[in-house]
Order: sequence, then C-alpha cells, then structure tokens
Amino acid sequence: MSKESLPFNYLAIDGPIGVGKTTLVDMLAHRFEGVKVLEDATNPFLDKFYKDRPGAAFQTQLYYLLSRFKQQQEIVQQELFQRFVVADYPFQKDRIFAYLNLTDDELLIYDKLYAMLEPQVPSPDLVLYLVADIETCMSRIRKRNRAYEKKLSEEYLVELLDAYNHYYHHYRSSPVLVVDTRNLNFPARPSDFEELLEQLKKPRKGTEYYTPLGSR
Repeated sequence: MSKESLPFNYLAIDGPIGVGKTTLVDMLAHRFEGVKVLEDATNPFLDKFYKDRPGAAFQTQLYYLLSRFKQQQEIVQQELFQRFVVADYPFQKDRIFAYLNLTDDELLIYDKLYAMLEPQVPSPDLVLYLVADIETCMSRIRKRNRAYEKKLSEEYLVELLDAYNHYYHHYRSSPVLVVDTRNLNFPARPSDFEELLEQLKKPRKGTEYYTPLGSR
C-alpha cells in the first residue's frame, strides 16, 4: 500500500479539451495506487460529430451519457470506493456538452434520461477543475495530434470554455478546487505535481482556487 494518502476516496478531474486531465489522472493513480477511471475515447459517433453530421451530436451525447453511467455503476457494484478512485470526468459534467450541442427537442429527451440516471451516481468527494486559456488548450490539442480533434474549431472551443466556466460557477454537488494550468507541466516538472499534491491534502469546502507560483 502507498504510504501517502489523501483525505478523500473519490476524486474527479474535469476541464475542457486539451487541458491535461488524463495525464494528471495517470500520475495520481500511480502515486496513490488508485483505481483509474477514464471516459470512453472510442465513441463511434465522435468523428461524425466533429464533421457536423445531422443527428451526430445527439448520438454522441447519448453514447457518452450511458457509457459514463455504466462505468459509475461498475465502480459502486465492485465497492471500489473503498480505495482511492480518480476519474477524468464527473458524471454531472455530461450536461455541459448536452446544453452546448443539442437542439431543444433533443434536450427534452436527454433531460428525461439524465434525470433517471443521475440520482444513481455518487458525487465525487472533490472535483479538480483544470482551467487554461484558449491558446494553451489549442496548443496542447495540436501537440497530441489526435485525428478526430483536428476538426475541432477554435470557435467551438471558446464556446466550450465559456460553458465550463458557467457550469462550475453554479456547481454545488461537491467541493471544487479550480487550478490554473497555463504554466503547469506535470510530466516535465515534478515540482508542479508535488505542489498540487500539497493542495489536495488540505480539506476543502465549496469552491476554492489554486494559482500555482509559476502563474503569478
């Protein structure tokens, strides 16, 4: 067992595309010998969504909603929350993309399904909300060079960043630690990761902000 521990069992990391969620999940799971939960990156409708095909947004959103719900149910059923669990999404974030991408008619169906599923999903003990500006996110997206993300427009990403900020301004389901990642590089600079760990070891209530030394 790891000698280190955090004052919670379930951490969810969130933030817009390109902000560095999965990298941090990998590092935390390794450090604390935790259970890693990654959202399904093989969504069969995602490529059609980025190509703006009719109906693709609704298909993409329902696939993610049901896939995330299945993952969360498996965690509960296997009683994995007795260990440290770190996920690269909170279930509740699904609505950010739904309200950004779906039509009013599609939202009527989506909201009914979401309302049935959401009460069955545990809320994280803490949400780590990673933020960055549009230039940083676009740079990171280009660097990782994923084929389907090449179709992602800067205009859409601007809308997404605004939607995330609006959502977490009103989020109350869990404590939230907002982290400015613009000048952070966890894999390349171990000190960045260690400083963040010190923040995670502190008890949190409501929404709090962490501005790393390099960002000031």
